[in-house]
Amino acid sequence: MDKNRFFFQHYGLTEHDLERYLAAALSAGGEYADLYFEYLSSTSLMVDESMVKSASQGISAGCGVRVVVGERTGYAYTDDLSSERILHAARTAALIASGPSKTPVVGFQEKPTRSLYPVTLPSVDAEITAKVELVMRADASARAYDPRIKEVRASYSDELRNILVVGSDGTFAEDSQPLARMNVSCIAKTEGNSARGSSGGGGRVALDFFFGEKTPEYFAKESARQAILQLDAREAPAGEMEVVLGPGWPGVLLHEAVGHGLEADFNRKQTSAFAGLIGKRVASEKCTVVDNGTMPWRRGSLNVDDEGQPTQNTVLIENGILKGYLSDKLSSRLMGMADTGNGRRESYEHIPMPRMTNTYMLAGQDDPEDIIRSVKHGVYAVNFGGGQVDITSGKFVFSASEAYLIEDGRVTAPIKGATLIGNGPDVLTRVSMVGNDLKLDEGVGTCGKDGQAVPVGVGIPTLKVDRLTVGGTAKKDPGGFMQ
Repeated sequence: MDKNRFFFQHYGLTEHDLERYLAAALSAGGEYADLYFEYLSSTSLMVDESMVKSASQGISAGCGVRVVVGERTGYAYTDDLSSERILHAARTAALIASGPSKTPVVGFQEKPTRSLYPVTLPSVDAEITAKVELVMRADASARAYDPRIKEVRASYSDELRNILVVGSDGTFAEDSQPLARMNVSCIAKTEGNSARGSSGGGGRVALDFFFGEKTPEYFAKESARQAILQLDAREAPAGEMEVVLGPGWPGVLLHEAVGHGLEADFNRKQTSAFAGLIGKRVASEKCTVVDNGTMPWRRGSLNVDDEGQPTQNTVLIENGILKGYLSDKLSSRLMGMADTGNGRRESYEHIPMPRMTNTYMLAGQDDPEDIIRSVKHGVYAVNFGGGQVDITSGKFVFSASEAYLIEDGRVTAPIKGATLIGNGPDVLTRVSMVGNDLKLDEGVGTCGKDGQAVPVGVGIPTLKVDRLTVGGTAKKDPGGFMQ
C-alpha cells in the first residue's frame, strides 16, 4: 500500500496504527468496525450593504470510530489525532457495542480509484482577494439590475475535505473532495410592497468555475429578476388543479416527496410509505428515477461514500416500478441487499446513514410546450424555497418561490404564496407527461436528516401532475431541504 498519502504524511499514520485502532474497536466483540479520518479546510465570505460583513477561514480535523454488532452501533470520535486519543475513542465505541470476541484485523484492500472532480488548485487555496471580488461583483450587478432592488446579500463558501476510511472488512479508501458555492439574495421594494429573490450555484469545482458561464453577474441578475417579478405577482389560486413543474430545481419536490422514502434505513424499520413495495408500481410508467453519485463536478457526487464504498448510478424507480432502495453497509447487511454506496455523514462527529447524492427523474418524450398547452387551468411552478415531508405517510408541503398561472394552455400572470400539498407515493402516479428537457439544479442543495446536513443535487424534466392541491403558506422544516 502506498503510504505517501495525506494522513500518512501529515500525521505520521501507518498501516500498523490502523490495525491497532481497529483491533481496539473490536476488543469487546464488535462484528464490524471502521475509522473515518477527516481534515477539513474552509472559507466563507458574506457581503451585505455593499460591504464585507463577515469572512472566515478555518481548519478542523478528527477521527470517528464505529463498532457494529447486529443492529447496535457504538460510536465515538476525537478531534485529537494522537494515537492515545484514537485508541480511547475506539475502546469507547467498543464498549457501547459489545459482544463475543472477534479476531484482529490484518491488511487492507484498496479499491481502484477514480476522479470525478480533478481540481489542480482547490478554491479553498485560492487568494481570498479573488473571492472578495466575486461577491462584490455580484452585489454591484444585482443593484444595477433595477432601482427597486433595495437590499442585496451575496455569499461565497468553499471547502476541501480530505478523508480516509478504513474498515475491519479490509476497506481502505481515501478522497480529496473540493466544494464551492456562491449565493445571491435580493429584496425588491415599492411603496407598501416587498419581495425576495434568490439564486446560486457551484459544485465540486475550482474558483475558475465562477469566471466561466456561471459568473457572479449571472446569479445576481437571476436573483434580482425573481424579486422584481414577485412585486407584481397576484395571490395564488387555491384548490386541486393541474400543476406543471419546471425543469431543474423543482426536483427538490422529488427529493423530499420520494427520495427520502427510498432510503434503506426507513424501509428496514418499516417507517417509509415505500416499505415492502419493491417490484410494485409506485409511479406512472412515464417515471424513471435514479440516484447518481458518479456525475463529474456535481455537488452531490463523490468518488467514494463516507464508508469507503464507490458511489454508483442506482435506478430507484423504472417505468413506474420500484426497483430498490439507497443503502449503506449496515442496511445492506441487515436487509440482505447490495450496498449502493450511499453511506454518508456530515463530519467525523457523525455516524453514516443512507443518504441521497444526485437524485433526478430521467427525461421523457414530451415537448415542454405541449405540456403547457395541455393545461386549461393550472399552476406552473419553476422555483421552490423549500419543503418538508412526513416519511411515514409520504405527505409533503412545498412553497413555490416562483410560479405562474396557466390559462387555456398559456403561461400568464406570476403568482405568490403558492403552496403545493400532496403525498409522495401518490403524486408520481398522477404524472401524465414528462418533458424531454431534463435539467439538474445549479449546485446549491443541502439535505438535512437526523440533524446531519450533506450536499446533494436534484433535477427533473418538465412534468405535468394531473391533480395536486395548491394553496396556503408552507413553513420550511429546518430538518428538510435547504438552498
